[in-house]
Amino acid sequence: MAVARRRSLVDELFDDFAGRIRSGRLTPGERLPTEKVLAQELAVSRTVVREAVARLTAHGLTVPKQGSGVFVADSPRYEAFQVTPEELSALEDVMKLLEMRVAIEAEMAALAAERRGSADIEALYVHLMAMSPDTPTVDETVDADVAFHRALARATGNQYFERFIDFLGLRLVPPRKVYLAGRDEVAHRDYLRGIWKEHEAIYNAVEKGDPEAAGLAARLHMTLSLERHAERLKR
Repeated sequence: MAVARRRSLVDELFDDFAGRIRSGRLTPGERLPTEKVLAQELAVSRTVVREAVARLTAHGLTVPKQGSGVFVADSPRYEAFQVTPEELSALEDVMKLLEMRVAIEAEMAALAAERRGSADIEALYVHLMAMSPDTPTVDETVDADVAFHRALARATGNQYFERFIDFLGLRLVPPRKVYLAGRDEVAHRDYLRGIWKEHEAIYNAVEKGDPEAAGLAARLHMTLSLERHAERLKR
């Protein structure tokens, strides 16, 4: 079953920079502007920039260097694992990708509960509080949601989990503005409250160092996310 899909800001930013790299306007070894600078110059959120840059890296076009920034790859030709816009236009493919994420996030949360340090707990708590149902705008809760999952990935001590979350970003999460369109304030807050409680359960399990509970909480959250996504796409 095919569904209509409007090109996102991430798609546009990725295509722009991929075109610059492949045309030689951005040369091998050249450093990209920082996430903050790009967000300001392009008038987009830092989440959009982060997703687009992660996709460039997944395509082998850029290389992140710890503490130095992101650079154009020396030989920007290698095509790594990727999820194309075309794949996300078919409901069946979207659901398969979400199934994959359910399994990965469950294991990620379990490992985070085993390995997390005090700094990880603090970061998760900050992002959880930023997702409060009382937060003024939907965009703020979305940014906090992505940051929460990145912090969870970081708590595993395995950089590949963090890179995976950076790559997927919001690509497989139902856009809240679309989901909430036409709904009243009560429905809006009830929806955000449900999302928040799912994340609170993950946080509590990780904070207690309970891998089994953390894995179950993350699996439930992602399964419910999958169901919300399916509901939106079937409308």
